[in-house]
Amino acid sequence: MHMLHLLRHAKSSWKEDVEDRDRRLSKRGREAARLVGRHLPRAVRTLDLVLCSSAVRTRETLEFALAGYPQRPPCLIEDGLYLAGSDALVARLRQIDESIAVVLLIGHNPGLHELALALAEPGSPSARELASGKFPTLARASFAVATPWRQIGEVRQQLVDYVTPASLSAAD
Repeated sequence: MHMLHLLRHAKSSWKEDVEDRDRRLSKRGREAARLVGRHLPRAVRTLDLVLCSSAVRTRETLEFALAGYPQRPPCLIEDGLYLAGSDALVARLRQIDESIAVVLLIGHNPGLHELALALAEPGSPSARELASGKFPTLARASFAVATPWRQIGEVRQQLVDYVTPASLSAAD
C-alpha cells in the first residue's frame, strides 16, 4: 500500500507586481506554513518523495513543510505541476516508481482539490468535509492508495486524513 499526501501551497501575496509564478508567500502564509511544518512530521511521518510545483509560493511552502524533518526527503521541483489540472496530476503520479511508498505533492487549486475529490472514496470519514467546502491554502488530504501508482485515478482511494490550518490551530 502507498500513501499520497496532497498539500496546497500557503497563502501568497498579491501586493507585488510580479508574474503569478513568482508570487511569494504572504506574512500570514509563512506563519501558517510554520504551523504545518511543525505538525507534518507527526502526522505523515516518513516521506519517500516530494513532488512540488516550480512556483515560488509552492517552493517556499516546501521549505516550511519540511522544516521539522531531521533528514530532507528527495524533492523534485517540476514545471509541469504549476497550475496543473487533475488529469495532469494523475498522469504525473502514474509515473512514480513502485518502490516509492509515501509521496507528498505540493501544488495549486483548482487542480489539487479536483484531484482530491476524484480520488476520495465517498465512504471515507472526512470525504463529506472535503466535498462540502473549498480546499483552502495549506489544506492537506492524505490517501491510503491500494493500487499501483500506474493505476491511480482508476478507482477511489481511502481518504485517511483531511486537515486545514484552522483545524491544526484548534488542536493546539
